[in-house]
Amino acid sequence: MTLLAFDTCFGACSVAVLAKGRLTARFEEMRTGHAERLMPMIAETMAAAGLAFAELERIAVTVGPGSFTGVRVGIAAARGLRLALAKPVATATSLELATATARTCLAASGSSAQDARRLAVAIEARRGQVYVEAPLTGRDDARPATRLLAVDEAAAMLGRGPIVVVGSAAAALAAAIQAQGGTAEAALPDLQPDARHLPELVASRPDEPGPPHPLYLREADAKPQTQGLRADR
Repeated sequence: MTLLAFDTCFGACSVAVLAKGRLTARFEEMRTGHAERLMPMIAETMAAAGLAFAELERIAVTVGPGSFTGVRVGIAAARGLRLALAKPVATATSLELATATARTCLAASGSSAQDARRLAVAIEARRGQVYVEAPLTGRDDARPATRLLAVDEAAAMLGRGPIVVVGSAAAALAAAIQAQGGTAEAALPDLQPDARHLPELVASRPDEPGPPHPLYLREADAKPQTQGLRADR
């Protein structure tokens, strides 16, 4: 299987190419500039892998949640490549990818948190809310649910633990779980999803039946003004 994977949902842009069992990857942290960097990073990674676009068999992309601009950039690129190359697209959420990234980071660091039965990702979403994802049953093989919730609501959803919370909102959510009588540990506050884990994540998933669609979970903070405007005469 030859596969191109990428993620642009949060504060990084990452690309990975899997070809003949070999993974080639690029990762750059950035608050802005995803639109300018994604396609050059894809070209760089494909070249480093020694792969032509015509040799690709599959594309993988994260569909959100995340910043509206970041999610749109990734979705637009996946749709464009799907049409241009006539290749199928597989998807995962940004928080599923963050979970896979976190497990690798925790294992590499030798942290005791890697032995925790449950792992939740919590990303700051402003307005007193967090994006949160965790297997609701506590089983690692359960498909996680992605939610946009107030911190206290997320704590109640996750239950009493023990649980390890990772991501930019990890400290706040772990504290809320503890305040509700649970056991929680915060880790990896600077976590960013890394596309190098996306090929494995989608390996057993079916392709999307059509173009991928974004998972925003809420409307954009900024909206175009449509009232009180009139055309110049």
